[in-house]
Amino acid sequence: MLLQTVNVAQVYTDPKTFVDKPTSKSSQQVLADFSNFNLSTVTEGQIVNFVDSDFLGEGLELEAAALTNFNPTPAFLNNVTDPLLKAFAQTVHGYWTQLARNTNQSAICDEYPGGTCESSLIPLNHTFIIPGGRFREQYYWDSYWIIQGLIQSNFMDEIEGFGFIPNGGRIYYLNRSQPPLFIHMVYDYVNVTGDTSILQRALPLAEAELAWWANNRTIESYMMAHYAVNNTAPRPESYLTDYLVIHDPTLSTPLTDSQAAELYSELASGAETTWDYSSRFEAIPQLGNPGLRSLNVKNNIPICLNSILYRARILLSELYGTSNATASSTHLQVAAGIRAGILDLLWDPAKLAFYDFNLTSNARNDIFTAATFYPVWNGIIPNEILASQSNAFGYFAAVNLVVNKYNGTVPVTFIDWTGLQWDAPNSWPPLQYIIMQALRTIPSNLTTNGLPTPSSDQSTYDLVPAGQLALTEAQLPGQPLLGAQANQNATATGPAADINKLSGTVVNGGNATAGEGGLCLISKRWYAPLSCTSHLRLRRSQVFLGYLGGLKDHLSLSCHVSVPTLVSLHLLSFESIFEHYAQFDTSPSSKHGDGASHCSWAEL
Repeated sequence: MLLQTVNVAQVYTDPKTFVDKPTSKSSQQVLADFSNFNLSTVTEGQIVNFVDSDFLGEGLELEAAALTNFNPTPAFLNNVTDPLLKAFAQTVHGYWTQLARNTNQSAICDEYPGGTCESSLIPLNHTFIIPGGRFREQYYWDSYWIIQGLIQSNFMDEIEGFGFIPNGGRIYYLNRSQPPLFIHMVYDYVNVTGDTSILQRALPLAEAELAWWANNRTIESYMMAHYAVNNTAPRPESYLTDYLVIHDPTLSTPLTDSQAAELYSELASGAETTWDYSSRFEAIPQLGNPGLRSLNVKNNIPICLNSILYRARILLSELYGTSNATASSTHLQVAAGIRAGILDLLWDPAKLAFYDFNLTSNARNDIFTAATFYPVWNGIIPNEILASQSNAFGYFAAVNLVVNKYNGTVPVTFIDWTGLQWDAPNSWPPLQYIIMQALRTIPSNLTTNGLPTPSSDQSTYDLVPAGQLALTEAQLPGQPLLGAQANQNATATGPAADINKLSGTVVNGGNATAGEGGLCLISKRWYAPLSCTSHLRLRRSQVFLGYLGGLKDHLSLSCHVSVPTLVSLHLLSFESIFEHYAQFDTSPSSKHGDGASHCSWAEL
């Protein structure tokens, strides 16, 4: 009731502010002070005075960390010739120093329940990087992209502490996780640094995380994973937002208590996906709260989660190597089962795309999303893609459409009427990285052909496999124009819709070069400036677009940041969470914020 009272009174514009404040008294005294109110007559001023009296400032438990060996001018900047991009890279590189944090031990509250103050923060033992803005603590999903920029992590402390990696570094996140990329992080760290000493501690904790997902998030009848949070109340950090989905005064149909509890569970499960929120998981995609009321996250077998778990098993097997042949073989067998399930349930060989499997309808969904590229990113390439160059192009045909039709990057979906941040027109940098990596995974013998071209009276939409997008060309989002035509859209259909088709229309380069293959050309025109024959320049394009998601509002750029211990420290913090909460009962309510900073197509 205390949480609801403060949120409904809208003392703070952001619900997360209140739940990030440590108390200035014991919890018993805070509750006693709150009980003195007559809730039918309490005023906003009394609530404000209560909060000011019984709570401290948010974020005081963390302090800025000095990166003593930080190199402000890394060598990779010398390889960036465009002056605008170089200035951008230099500026963003400097954000590392602004986002490094340590736990402020002098501000940590005594242990519950007898302490003189209490806090929602999960204290970490090592330096870590925060996303920034309202996200003042460590986050699981964000950390993978941060580490891709740093190539260096705190998570092992968390694994040791909790038995799994929670959504973020607050106790109100302890009922949910996020996409399980810990093993990917460990593998990348070992692969880049050659430091295998970390494996003595990391391998048992990797097993612990996989066991948590197997025991808490696996549908036994399919042996496939799903997102499913046990939760019956609003997420504390988004309390009022969730509360108004259930109690929206503009909606005439009230929800029963059981329906409300189930929807709160769906909202939390949506946050666990990091796609909070998207038409992808709505039974009936609609604008605003009516659409959110139809969330059906738990009854979907998602492409992304199972692809990540498949790759985690493969990487763990490789990390074991010959040191534990039995464990290595076991993980390969489990991976083979996941791969078979993904190809059987999620792959549509006719449409040349992956779709989530809906347990409610017992069929694949038809909403095309950027998640279709997760399996190939993680090493699952269907035989149909490998069968021909035309099929390989068909799998990426939507990327080709975007390159030609829109002045920006690939959207999360092509559905633009929900108003949700994981729908069109929004585009998220980690997804661009994933698509780029999927392009790179396709064997070279399938990428040497020239790009197919539509007939003279058609646009590149005509090259997309039938039914893949489940939208007619006229139903696709429009491309707003600038300048004098700012209130108009480009032609919606036909050859004139491909406004970026000519060379020289993409900012900062992207022109065609003779002799380059089709999928390589898609990559180049999409991620300009880029040379299809230069691995280093490909890395730079990933730096500028793929790694943008790592630091949320402040974008991550560095390939070689001179902070060699920071990633290992970040991973160490995950260890303690696994160990401390190995038996944690995942029942309270909570919420993740965003995965990474999203951008509209025009902004990217």
